Amino acid sequence: MTLSVAARRCLALGALYGFLCVVLGAFGAHALREHLTVDRLVIWHTGVEYQFYHALALLLCGLWLQWQPRRALHVAAICLGIGVPLFSGSLYALVLTDTDMLGAITPFGGVLFLVAWAALLWAAVKPLPPG
Repeated sequence: MTLSVAARRCLALGALYGFLCVVLGAFGAHALREHLTVDRLVIWHTGVEYQFYHALALLLCGLWLQWQPRRALHVAAICLGIGVPLFSGSLYALVLTDTDMLGAITPFGGVLFLVAWAALLWAAVKPLPPG
């Protein structure tokens, strides 16, 4: 079976985000631990944790898109793909630069996560057209 372009993109981006979770989690646990306050490490960990959850959601979107190419799944994938760098990326940047105002970007990623989960819910409950 050949994967659709949309499914392949979701799977690739989900895998990339998952790979980066391992790298960034290890970086935080080993390289940053001695240089940051506990509060900053918690922020870093939150970024990694949310990135991991949404990397898995992107993988789910990729598999689901291959099975049922629905518009709501495309919306979810786009929101997840943009939401991760906005949410987690802003937290990483906040920690690395010690610039608290970067935290103002984080909620935009959070809103995209909410839209993505709502789109997944819609895709799950909306009946498929006949045929």
